[in-house]
Amino acid sequence: MTAEQMIKRLVEFDTVSRESNLPLIEYVESYLDDLGVQSRRVANEDGLKSNLYATVGPEEEGGVVLSGHTDVVPVDGQDWATDPFALTQQGGRLHGRGTCDMKGFIGIALALVPEMKMLRRPVHFALSYDEEIGCRGAPAMINQLATELPAPRAVIVGEPTSMTAVTGHKGIVALKTTVRGYETHSSQTNRGVSAVMNAARLVSYLGAMAERLEKETPSDNGFNPHHSTVHVGVINGGTAMNIVSRHCEFVWDIRNIPGDEPQQLIDEFEVFCRDEILPGMRSRWSDCFICTEVIARAPEFAPAESAALELVQQLTGVAETGRGAYVAEAGLFQAAGFPTVMCGPGSIDQAHQPNEFISLEQVTAGEKFLRSVIEELAS
Repeated sequence: MTAEQMIKRLVEFDTVSRESNLPLIEYVESYLDDLGVQSRRVANEDGLKSNLYATVGPEEEGGVVLSGHTDVVPVDGQDWATDPFALTQQGGRLHGRGTCDMKGFIGIALALVPEMKMLRRPVHFALSYDEEIGCRGAPAMINQLATELPAPRAVIVGEPTSMTAVTGHKGIVALKTTVRGYETHSSQTNRGVSAVMNAARLVSYLGAMAERLEKETPSDNGFNPHHSTVHVGVINGGTAMNIVSRHCEFVWDIRNIPGDEPQQLIDEFEVFCRDEILPGMRSRWSDCFICTEVIARAPEFAPAESAALELVQQLTGVAETGRGAYVAEAGLFQAAGFPTVMCGPGSIDQAHQPNEFISLEQVTAGEKFLRSVIEELAS
């Protein structure tokens, strides 16, 4: 099977994070089994999603972990010119949801398994779920890899980096804030407590926090944007125009550069809620509250020299490195003690976009790189 054929097969599975990824996992299990490679699942609590890991070659130290996530972001509301869950080739590009992020990398790697017959050190596959909603799936699998795998030389996280070694990315904390007010007729705003309007004050405070971080952070740290960010992505509240709203909630995130502690920002926000907003709300209705909960968290990937970086630079012949403003699973592998680098085909500029694509040129570059990994491990 060619890389393009494997990418096509993977794209055909709708693995948007809200759906189960088990059909794709079952397909990969069967494919590897036909090639004599055993794999193991690490499922979530209800068994509807699963990680998968497998070892090709001998159970020896010094192998390479190829890491990729199987889930993709939704296509809802996006203007696609083609079926997002069918691979379409147009003008040197392969279009489809996940072609760039990250079914391109996974597809290339799986297509090359038949070429891994003479390995002296292993290739380990580590395929995760729910990366796109806070890297929720990978930690349980990484814990097992840390205890069960012979120590690998490198973990290569195949995020789309245009085949440049990326040595750092931001961390993330995703949060949901719920505001409870008191309903009245909107002609009696003096009696009611508007959850929506008080939530708006909180969102405005987070916006000012984001502006402060941009101004106070040195701009020469290699990240773009250079600072930790604070962003509110979804807000819902209220019943009708003429009802003072009882309920409002919003989902927001902090994406922190290495060295910034997101908990300090969360604590600052909590103090503002407690000291500046709640007293006024409760002066009218004592049962008003503001509650913030963490719904996902993943650590930053801190730039560092490592055996993984040395390997990628050696095999690509490119000394240049970059840093990512997005969040990936590299920080999780690094935190578990694995030498880690990000390097994969495709551009992050295409990730999550309508008409997402990976160029055939990048597919070829990815094949060349992974073949060089195989040759290194066979030598």
